[in-house]
Amino acid sequence: MSLPVRILGVDPGSVRTGFAIIDFHGQQFTHVHSGHLALGRGDMAQRLARIFQGLNDMIEQYQPQAAAVETVFVQKNVASAIKLGQARGAAIAAIACQQLSVAEYPPATVKQAIVGGGRADKQQINFMVQRLVALREAPQEDQADALAIAVCHAFHMRSQRRGIAR
Repeated sequence: MSLPVRILGVDPGSVRTGFAIIDFHGQQFTHVHSGHLALGRGDMAQRLARIFQGLNDMIEQYQPQAAAVETVFVQKNVASAIKLGQARGAAIAAIACQQLSVAEYPPATVKQAIVGGGRADKQQINFMVQRLVALREAPQEDQADALAIAVCHAFHMRSQRRGIAR
């Protein structure tokens, strides 16, 4: 009998970074911890440091064995895309510093894994994540996205173990 795998999911953002930790065992998901790091709109270097330190502390406390981060989607605003890239970099660095490998998934792949379609809206994602992880209340948007990323990675890990390429 295999042990549960603890997975960290991160939805990076320059103002709010969502995070989720779930345990995955067979077909079952267990919610361990989730929420968001409120970063505000102050100095960008300080926000990046808070992402790095917040995730680093979380990894030390909850000891996940796997981690996944959402990739950057195309944005019209170049400044926003750069800030999002920096937030992703801080998250990935925190994960890598804890000797975890980092899986990266585009939003459409996460939506496909959770809802079955790459064009799902936020309400559909929120609804399915709440059901999959058995949450009593609907998660906040950043929290739901981070949970979806963690669940997507769990599905990907399971398919890799079965030898199914995705």
